[in-house]
Amino acid sequence: ENTLFFTLNGVFRNGKSFIDEAYRKGVRHFVVDQKGSVDHLKDAKEIVVKNTLSALEKLAKHHRSLFKGPVVAITGSNGKTTVKEWLSVLLSGEYIVARSPKSYNSRLGVALSLLEINDKTDIVLIEVGIGEKGTLQGKRDIIQPTHGILTSFGSAHRELFETIEEHFIEKMTLFENLTSFLIPENLSFKKTKPENGELVQILPSFSSNFELKNDAISVQNLSLIVRMAQILGISDVTIKERIKLLSPLAQRMEIFDGKEGNTIINDTYNLDIDSLEYSLSYQLSNAGNKPRVILLGTNEKEKFNSILEQFQPLEVHYIYSPEKFTNTFTNSSILITGSREIKMDLIAQKMKQLNHQTFLEFNLKSIRHNIQYFKSKLKPETKLLCMVKASSYGSDAKNIGVFLESIGVDYLGVAYPNEGIELRQKGIKTPILVMNCEEQSFNDCINFDLEPAIFSIQQLDAFVKTLIIHSKFNYPIHLKIETGMNRLGFVEKDIQELIAFIHAQPEIRVKSIYSHLAESDVVDSAFTQNQIQKLERISEEISRDLPYPILRHILNSEGIKNYTSAQMEMVRLGIGMYGVNGEKELRQAISWFSSISQVKNIEKGESVGYNRSFIADKNMKIAIIPVGYADGLNRQLAEHNFGVYIQNSFCPLVGTICMDMIMVDVSQITAKEGDKVEIIGSNQSVLDIAQKTRTISYEIMTRFSSRLHRKYID
Repeated sequence: ENTLFFTLNGVFRNGKSFIDEAYRKGVRHFVVDQKGSVDHLKDAKEIVVKNTLSALEKLAKHHRSLFKGPVVAITGSNGKTTVKEWLSVLLSGEYIVARSPKSYNSRLGVALSLLEINDKTDIVLIEVGIGEKGTLQGKRDIIQPTHGILTSFGSAHRELFETIEEHFIEKMTLFENLTSFLIPENLSFKKTKPENGELVQILPSFSSNFELKNDAISVQNLSLIVRMAQILGISDVTIKERIKLLSPLAQRMEIFDGKEGNTIINDTYNLDIDSLEYSLSYQLSNAGNKPRVILLGTNEKEKFNSILEQFQPLEVHYIYSPEKFTNTFTNSSILITGSREIKMDLIAQKMKQLNHQTFLEFNLKSIRHNIQYFKSKLKPETKLLCMVKASSYGSDAKNIGVFLESIGVDYLGVAYPNEGIELRQKGIKTPILVMNCEEQSFNDCINFDLEPAIFSIQQLDAFVKTLIIHSKFNYPIHLKIETGMNRLGFVEKDIQELIAFIHAQPEIRVKSIYSHLAESDVVDSAFTQNQIQKLERISEEISRDLPYPILRHILNSEGIKNYTSAQMEMVRLGIGMYGVNGEKELRQAISWFSSISQVKNIEKGESVGYNRSFIADKNMKIAIIPVGYADGLNRQLAEHNFGVYIQNSFCPLVGTICMDMIMVDVSQITAKEGDKVEIIGSNQSVLDIAQKTRTISYEIMTRFSSRLHRKYID
């Protein structure tokens, strides 16, 4: 009852829909944007504001203004969370530090982070991200930083800015009137500095004592925190001692398939009340029907009891010696978290399902961003159907389906009933449209509450007969209309017979009427406009005498961008979720990695691979990488200047692509066994691979082999 509940508006959900649930848990005070939102609840009070997020920011700004100690704002392209967490370790012996939980660096995250300040706080560390262009000045006004750190600078937000200079200028709007400002020594924009601030050049220091990493980025991050710790009054002797306590951060929550059918949520880089609450909430929304188990590495058992009780997992196990842990769980959702010194990451690695070292990585944060981009083009009331057919374009429909349900999409779409059954068995309750439902699968469709697309009178008649056997009435179906693709669908001459059938059969209820665009990627296409008009005309004819509303949809990912006015009541988003077609506004959500199995020296005149297709014209060094055409790597790439990236350097293919491995030239770099290999990622996109083989991104993604391990990060 001492909680103030802000009803924030998200992409899919309005916070007001959670008022009743919060009230049942004891909340009595609500901040809302519509008067009368709590009138139906006894003793509930409301504060009405124009915008609830802005109100929360104003509250955070006022709360910050009451604090008179140092506030360090930390931003950059990469390393923000690492620098914040490491700096907290160096400061925590002498000071009480309030800091952003996890990676809370959005508008909401910054506000919540500032509200962490209390009357015992000595120093505040706030992580700040860009999120949207032009937002950093507003965050600066709320944070009012006294000190600043720019961790690094690169192409992390290239989708927002025309040039790297424009990006840098945006970053610098966060820093003004500072006591001190730290910037990496290798940054090419050194001449720019905060107004009235001290520009402190950074020189690597104490790096010889840093035993965990010796790469350039870690040395740079270490140098930044060492210098800031000195500025804030920590002695060199203390700094040297505490550097030994630092550990590398996982940076992002990692979700992967574990042994014995378990799903593992690996969140082992940080443990406090806020981070645990975030992790438990994430697990709750993604567990589906799996029982939730917590493996908690801590020596402070009582500290976390209250937050664990709120989420009511099936089991909580406190771990003190990860080396002695034995897995006894099956088909469970297992959250692994704990303090750094207990090294819970050892358990996470022990429970990982053993797959070969080539794996796909799916960035859920990027998928969420891409969905929000498409939603921004739609009316608030327009529903979103996300296609997860063909194993959700190679990403594994089950895991992506759980994620999509957790963020509140309205519908899921699959090609065949077996795909929908897998989703239901995963615990997904969101409505599922099946686009190709054959007569022999009607029973499965009904048993698993799947909604079939109907494309002919014969198919509809057979489905109704099956519904009668099951004693079903008002069962939802979707009518597919032929408007120009000349694939499945009712043609115009069938419509009167279809209408008569619908009115005569109480077993069915038309949920939606839809069609497919033939050339949605062509702007201002007369053919597309004709398709849209045809669907509108036919759907009006079908729905005219029906006593209930019907959804209509014809737009796919490209259609949403190019024909937004035809969004009707629902749109279908498929490959656009993954941002793989080179659109500036989207973020590629897919990466493909492997590692070097072996490095060999090849002498001039020696051959490499099958059919001796490559003969070395000089002495060279090659790396063997365990990825091949059985993993989905098209053999034709050998003819189109294909290569991979190792240490951010392009390493061209040598010879042919084998079933299970490739060989690449690493003569120009110092490569060793175990080095990470990027097949698809920041240096080489899905679209790049598709263009080299003269195909489309869809084909590249749907060729990903099932034997590839799939990881999901957020």
